[in-house]
Amino acid sequence: MFRSQYTLEIARELTRLEFFSRRPLADLMIPLDPPPVKTQENSDRIQIERLEMRAHIGVPDDERFSAQRLTFSLTLWPIRPMNDLSDEISRAVNYASVCAETKKFVEQRSDKLIETLADALARHLLKAFEIRRITIELRKYILPDVEFVSITVTRDRAEITK
Repeated sequence: MFRSQYTLEIARELTRLEFFSRRPLADLMIPLDPPPVKTQENSDRIQIERLEMRAHIGVPDDERFSAQRLTFSLTLWPIRPMNDLSDEISRAVNYASVCAETKKFVEQRSDKLIETLADALARHLLKAFEIRRITIELRKYILPDVEFVSITVTRDRAEITK
C-alpha cells in the first residue's frame, strides 16, 4: 500500500469513528506524549567583577617563579532563587566568602595554564557553595603588546556530581 493510500485509509477510519461516536474527533484522540511541562529556570545571578590577586602561573618555570597579576570575574547562579532568601544571609550565597575562598584557592596553586586554574576554581566553588552554575573569566596581564589575555569557563553542578 502506498503512503497516500495508507493516509486515506486512516482518514476514512477517523471520520467513521467521529460519525458513530457523535463526538468531535479531537475528543477521541489520545496524545502519544504528554504535553511538555514548562519550568521556569532560576535566572537570578551574582556578579563579581575583576577580583584581583597575584598568583604563580605560567608555562616556563621562571614565569611561575614570581607572582603575576590576575583578575577574575565570576558569575554565580545560586541554587536558591533570590526571592526565597527571606532577607537572611544564611540562605544566600555570601559573595564575600566566595571572594575569600577564591583568593585562598588560587594562592595555593602553581598551574602552568590559566585554563587549568579556571576549571579547577570553578569545580571547587561549585562544591564549596550553594551554586548551580558558575562562569569564570580569568585575565592574565603577561604579553607586552596586549592589555590582557583571558579565558572563560562555564561549569554546572550537575557536571561535577557525575
